[in-house]
Amino acid sequence: MRLRLVLRGREPRWLVVLLIAIAVVIVFAVTAGPIRLAGANPRAAYQRYLITPLTSFTSFTEVLLASTPLLFTGLAVAIAFRAGYWNIGGEGQFLAGATGAVATGFAFPGLPAALAIPAGLLGGVVAGMLWGVVPAWLRATWGIDEVVTTLLLNPVALLGVQALVTGPWRNSQTGFAVSDSLAPGYALPTVIPDSSVHLGFPLAVLLAALIWIVMSRTVTGLRVRAVGLSPDAAAFSGIGVRKVHFGAALISAGIAGLGGAVQVLGVTHQLTPQVSDSYGYTGIVVATLGGLSALGVLLVGLLLGNITVGAQNASLALQLPPQMGQIISSSLLLAVVGMLVFRRYRIVRAPRDTAHQGGAE
Repeated sequence: MRLRLVLRGREPRWLVVLLIAIAVVIVFAVTAGPIRLAGANPRAAYQRYLITPLTSFTSFTEVLLASTPLLFTGLAVAIAFRAGYWNIGGEGQFLAGATGAVATGFAFPGLPAALAIPAGLLGGVVAGMLWGVVPAWLRATWGIDEVVTTLLLNPVALLGVQALVTGPWRNSQTGFAVSDSLAPGYALPTVIPDSSVHLGFPLAVLLAALIWIVMSRTVTGLRVRAVGLSPDAAAFSGIGVRKVHFGAALISAGIAGLGGAVQVLGVTHQLTPQVSDSYGYTGIVVATLGGLSALGVLLVGLLLGNITVGAQNASLALQLPPQMGQIISSSLLLAVVGMLVFRRYRIVRAPRDTAHQGGAE
């Protein structure tokens, strides 16, 4: 007897939850070894990673703050991937958005907060879109693979930021490779008293709700999903596949740019080469684990924000390396992606001769 995969006729509603639960168990089992080798008890480490950040007001608000940029980049990737446009350039678009927000602040330093904040956010959106328009145009016009073009633009964006902060935007007071701080009017207000949680977090939640409505309740969302599932069938039914890809690419880049602007206006208040802690790349993890849905991105973004804060706690309390949190996140991605194969396929046992003949069940 041999085992083989057979396409499911129907997907049970409970299957996804079960598969994700199995993936979590697998991750715990796999990462227990490295944690123990690092000199810590796995059970105590998992408690620090997952439970401890939720047990106090301060650490919980830090989770919300850490998850905010991940929500923007995760939503950006989810929209593009849902349309079948493989945008790997969220990191560069995030950096471009941060640069656009700072450029807006420098161009209009005297604006009141009521105008400065929307202007800064808009500057980030426009800059992100401009950074993403070239790969989108190359895909729509010449059919050039956007995976390559969007990925290659990420280091270019980082080099651009470094060139600005070591050149014309070098800090005028300290001489360090960071820009001058923005005017106070460009600072996002905090939304939770006695915390650092700024307006960017509810903005990300509102954006997730808006995307969910558009994708699940409108004709536009239906077209995007149709193109993502089968471009040929969508084209046959009269949907402009290139137009959908181009629009999804620009919206995705704009959301990533908005995330960069939010990070500047809400956290750093200046441009630095470290303004993005690989948020664009982590957004791919968030979107994939979230099943490319807005609700999934919201939940996974909060989970990874929780792990990020927990990793800092575990590093101090258990002397675990901070990179252990990234190992857990990456292992979770691989496990979930592997298990979700069984959403569409199931394992059956087939006689060896039948398997060789390629016969159906």
